[in-house]
Amino acid sequence: MYKGFQINPPFFEIGPKAYMYGNEVLELAKAADRISEKYNVQIIFDPQYTDIPVIAKETKNLLVFAQHMDSIPIGKGYGSVLPEAIKAAGAVGAILNHAEKPISLAEINKTIKRADEIGLATMVCTNTIEEAAAVAHLAPNIIVAEEPELIGTGKISNLDKVKKVIEIVHDINPEIYVLEGAGVSSGSDVSSIVKAGFVATGSSSGICKAEDPIAMVEEMISTLRKTWDEINK
Repeated sequence: MYKGFQINPPFFEIGPKAYMYGNEVLELAKAADRISEKYNVQIIFDPQYTDIPVIAKETKNLLVFAQHMDSIPIGKGYGSVLPEAIKAAGAVGAILNHAEKPISLAEINKTIKRADEIGLATMVCTNTIEEAAAVAHLAPNIIVAEEPELIGTGKISNLDKVKKVIEIVHDINPEIYVLEGAGVSSGSDVSSIVKAGFVATGSSSGICKAEDPIAMVEEMISTLRKTWDEINK
């Protein structure tokens, strides 16, 4: 775990995937930056690799992550994502093992070690309780609990079932944050997830495919802040 990474609950992740790029995603990032400051909620923002430098430069509150990172050292590796390169571009972390970009447990381990070595945070996606437990032993900064079949559906997980991940992960390493994702498409979804005990959630298509993506960011972040404050009075 990279100890230099600081993030405070509640927090949120926005994953544009390949829905947005260029000026469109920059506009969303700038809006998210303002909303982050307005509600005092830190936002992890993971754009296309080519958009990392401009977003990192044009925002002051966002925690810019790469959508993937390889464990390769400097040298050979045509077409790979070099850790040092994404850090130099302005990223402060990387997402690993997303359902659309899965890697082996051994590769997750190697990549977390490379990230720790050069000073990058890691957020690792898991799709079962068993996988979350295995990944927790590797000490990433954040573990994402999500069911791949719900990604992009607008339907969130059975929270009574998935919140068991929090207890299991924290029994192994209480320093790891657990984020619940997949299917988040409204402020109501965000509220339900926070009430289930999670410190964070996130959205991709729920924001990027919304009629007004910026308004949806505000709805989700304002709800996150309100629900968190009500629970933690």
